[in-house]
Amino acid sequence: NIFLYCFFFFSNRKPPSGSCSVSWAPEFVKETGLAPLIGAYHLMRPSGGRGALLGGVPGVYPAKVVVIGAGVAGMNAAAIALGMQAEVLLLDKDLTRLRAAAATYRGHLRTVASNAYEIERAVLDADLVIGAVLVPGAKTPKLVPNELVARMKPGSVLVDIAIDQGGCFEGSRPTTHDDPVYTLHDSTFYCVTNMPGAVPHTSTYALTNVTLPYALALANHGWREAMRRDPALALGLNTYDGEIVCAPVAEAHGMTSRTLEEVLA
Repeated sequence: NIFLYCFFFFSNRKPPSGSCSVSWAPEFVKETGLAPLIGAYHLMRPSGGRGALLGGVPGVYPAKVVVIGAGVAGMNAAAIALGMQAEVLLLDKDLTRLRAAAATYRGHLRTVASNAYEIERAVLDADLVIGAVLVPGAKTPKLVPNELVARMKPGSVLVDIAIDQGGCFEGSRPTTHDDPVYTLHDSTFYCVTNMPGAVPHTSTYALTNVTLPYALALANHGWREAMRRDPALALGLNTYDGEIVCAPVAEAHGMTSRTLEEVLA
């Protein structure tokens, strides 16, 4: 028997617009900020990569970075990669996000509407692919199949920062800091489930800064009243009294769920 009482998942916390909340953004900022750095390291020949420098040098093309997903995770990955002087392509199904990204970087960032054809085209041309797809509370869709990885450039690198929710590459499997990478079809996969753990000093302060206000709200008002006061926080409630409240989690495990309204009544 599985005993579930009350569990909050801050990655589910989001405002009515559907965008991801600042409450969990710093953790993902750390992950996505690290992703291009990690990818750049593993692109080097001594690390098993194809020997490409992310930013190139005068007279030599920079590496090509593909970021799949234009949410908080993808935008930060793209920003860091651009800062390293890489050639960056950002894919997403949401054209509003792509327009915002294009406007922010004023022509320095290429954007493409995501579909199977465009993903295939981008991945085959990439040196580094960063998977930054997030479906709050649900399993991440597999957008890069193994047969596509088999046709990538030898020594290419794939960093899956969505691995906590299953990963968005078919060949992804969880790894650790002690053994972070593995090779599949001549490409390197980095799928560490706790990427912020590589920079614990910074990530601990970042996460504490944004979670403390919510912890205080829960302590001062109780969890029910705190969630009534902050509807976005209420979306972080996953389980209560042995029942699942988050519908996507229940669906992923083939279980039933209660509605948030019933729990807060």
